Amino acid sequence: MLDERLPNSDSPRARKVREVAQRLGYVRDVSAASLRRGTTGTIGVIVPRLTDTVMAMLYEAISAAAAEQGRFAIVATTDDNPDASRKAAEALIRRGVDGLILTTAREGDHFADELRDRGVRFVFALRHNGTSAASVGDDQLGGYLATRHLLDLGHKRIGILAGPDYATSALGRLAGYRQALTEAGIPQAQELIVATTFSIESGETAARTLLALPDPPTAIFAINDNMAIGSMSAIAQEGLSVPGDISLVGYNDIPIVSRLPVPLTTVRVPFDRVAEVALRLLFEDGQESVVRKITPSLIPRKSTAPRS
Repeated sequence: MLDERLPNSDSPRARKVREVAQRLGYVRDVSAASLRRGTTGTIGVIVPRLTDTVMAMLYEAISAAAAEQGRFAIVATTDDNPDASRKAAEALIRRGVDGLILTTAREGDHFADELRDRGVRFVFALRHNGTSAASVGDDQLGGYLATRHLLDLGHKRIGILAGPDYATSALGRLAGYRQALTEAGIPQAQELIVATTFSIESGETAARTLLALPDPPTAIFAINDNMAIGSMSAIAQEGLSVPGDISLVGYNDIPIVSRLPVPLTTVRVPFDRVAEVALRLLFEDGQESVVRKITPSLIPRKSTAPRS
């Protein structure tokens, strides 16, 4: 095999080497070059599940950003189970990935400390643990924008499908909801805050809980689009309409929500930017505790309307 370190200059020797390589049908062996550098050109991406459109979109964005750098992204799913996340990470590390991008951070989990102690490069995406490098949406700002939009439409009794309390993304969006209500001078009613998972089914169940209240909300903020879709189903089953009876806001702007019978007002997260920043943090030394917050934007559609 020819030496990988072909001259970069345009000297006669360099031209000769390239001519010989071309004549012999030489193709650069990237894996061999990577092994000499102590790298494999691969990164591991750990997500709860690819059936979640948000995670699929993020993985595609990471894969595209990695390809631009000559790297290949390998994905593993865990069903958001901490033990499965550890096993997936170990499997990827054994395969020699150059680093890990984790979307499965949990409050109180010390797995990041274990990786750091072993010298494994890693970065969190979408969620964070507060002490490690992460590329996330500005969830508090996003929750504030969603709630502020409903307040500006005249809604005062606003329910929130708050997500699980182990995920910083959910906690941030809840904090933004609280911030907007406090700023508007509106008391926070605990019965309007319903904990959920991130699924469509949990959104449907939680929305029913809100609609069954003696004084139900006139608007609902679901902290992801899946839960908002579930909420639409529950609202329809109760014989109510969006936005005639209930205004509804989601989060993430997955592709389907703009094409629903009632297009969903939502908060858009730029996943391509989250992916780009995550890769930069992963491979830049000195970034081990940096948290970069990517600015979201409100996308108003037909699922929200002024309080009648």
